[in-house]
Amino acid sequence: MIIIISELCNKYYSKRYSCILSLRSKLNVMNAKFNDIINGNVLVLVDFYADWCGPCKMMSPILQEVKADLKDSVKIIKVNVDQHQDLASHFMVRGVPTLMLFKTGKMLWRQSGVLSARDLTSIVNQHLN
Repeated sequence: MIIIISELCNKYYSKRYSCILSLRSKLNVMNAKFNDIINGNVLVLVDFYADWCGPCKMMSPILQEVKADLKDSVKIIKVNVDQHQDLASHFMVRGVPTLMLFKTGKMLWRQSGVLSARDLTSIVNQHLN
């Protein structure tokens, strides 16, 4: 399963209460959830993408193939840079797609552009302990 960070935030709040919550509190929860995920002991591959980006659309099936190959040895999350500009800014994302690999809160690898599933799987495998 590939997690889309906006969906993670929406699952945290029930629809009944979402209209009451401010956008700022939703962003704070989303940022906290993102930080919880990347600070874990499992490798986390983050795909910063945009809906309007052609190369980003090419990455979706590639990421699904990587997840199928690596199973639970890696979490894959997608962050829409238009919806989460604060995260994109924090990680200095200037182009999409930008991929980052984290473990215990440390960025282990970063690259912008489309990669093949084989290359991406190889990169993740290099960081598995």
